[in-house]
Amino acid sequence: MTAESAKPPASRRTFLAGTGAAAAGTAAAALLGGPLAGTARAAGPVCPPGQFAPVPKRALGPPVNADGYFVGQIKGDLYWVTDSFYTAMFLTTRDGVVLVDAPPTIGHNLLRAIGAVTQANGRPSQVTHLVYSHSHADHIGASVLFGPDVVRIGHSECRTLVLRDDDPNGPPPEVTFDEHFTLTVGGETLLLDFHGPNHTPDNIFIRAPAQQTLMLVDVIFPGWVPFKELAVSQDIPDWIKAQDVALSLPWQTLVAGHLGRLGTRDDAELQIAYVADLVASARATMASLNPAPIFQEFGNNAWAIFKVYLDAASAQTAAPVTAKYLGKLAAADVFTFDNAFEVFEFVLRVDGGVLDPFGIHP
Repeated sequence: MTAESAKPPASRRTFLAGTGAAAAGTAAAALLGGPLAGTARAAGPVCPPGQFAPVPKRALGPPVNADGYFVGQIKGDLYWVTDSFYTAMFLTTRDGVVLVDAPPTIGHNLLRAIGAVTQANGRPSQVTHLVYSHSHADHIGASVLFGPDVVRIGHSECRTLVLRDDDPNGPPPEVTFDEHFTLTVGGETLLLDFHGPNHTPDNIFIRAPAQQTLMLVDVIFPGWVPFKELAVSQDIPDWIKAQDVALSLPWQTLVAGHLGRLGTRDDAELQIAYVADLVASARATMASLNPAPIFQEFGNNAWAIFKVYLDAASAQTAAPVTAKYLGKLAAADVFTFDNAFEVFEFVLRVDGGVLDPFGIHP
C-alpha cells in the first residue's frame, strides 16, 4: 500500500528593502499601490522567480530506500525512521516495541521498518505501546495501523484534543499524564515530560536516557529554519522558551519529528541564534519603521493599514536575517518572512505589549 502523503503548497513573498520612514511609505505603496507607488523601491528576490536557494548538503539526511523510507539505529535498541519529510522513533524491547508517533506520510513503512529491525535483532515485532508527542494528525494519523490493543499514551490535554478532532485514524490515548510519566517496557525506559504549552498545549518532551536521546517535535528543525510562522505554533513565547528547555536537558541526539536527519545540540544552538536574530531585527524594525505614510495612504481601511504595516515590518525584519542564514540553514529564503511576521506580531506586539503605533493613544 502506498503511504498517504500531503505536501503543503509552497508560498513566496518579495522582501522589501530600506529602513525608516521612507521605507515604510515605499513598502506600503509597493504592496498595495497608490500615489506612492512611483517611488517604491523593492529588493530583488533572493532567488530568481519560481526558484529557491539550494539546500545545504548538511541539512539533508540519508537517502530513502525503494519503499520510500530510511531506518537507522540511534543507540542500542533505539531506532528512528524517516521519509525525509517526517520522523518517528521506536524502541525495541524483549516484550515488544514502543513507538513514538505514527506520521501518516510514513504510514505502512513504519511496519516495514520495525519488521526489518526486529528481524535483525531478534526482538518481538509487535508494537505494544504508542506514545503521542502531541495531538496533530500529521504526527499521529497512522496510529490506526497498530490496532485497538496497543497502549496509547499522551498528555491529558492530548486526549482532550484528539477526542475533539474525532479522527478515526488517530484514536485517543488511553493512558494520560499531566507533568511526568515514566514508561518502562521490557527493561527499556522512556521519560515523558510536559514543560508547558509551546507548539501546542499538549506537546511533550520524550527522552530515552540510556540512549542520550530527546524527541521533541515541531520545536527544533535540524539544519533548517522553522516551518512557516514558527511551525504555526500556538504559544510563540513559550515555543521560544521550549528551545532553551531542550538545551537544559541531557541529550546528544535529537529526533525532531520533521525532515530527514537527526539533530545535535549544535543544531539547537543555531536555531536559537536564528530566532534571537529575528527578535533583534524585529525590535530594530519597530524602532525605525514610520507608519504615518501607511495611515495617510489607506485612510479608514483599518485592515489594509494593519496588513501593509505588518507586511512591511515583516519584510524589513526578515531581510538581514535571511541574508545571514542563507547557506547556513536550509530554506532561509522560504520561511523567514513568515517567521519574522510571527516574531514581530506575537513576541513584540500581542504578547510583548510593544504595540507602537497601535499603543495607548496620547
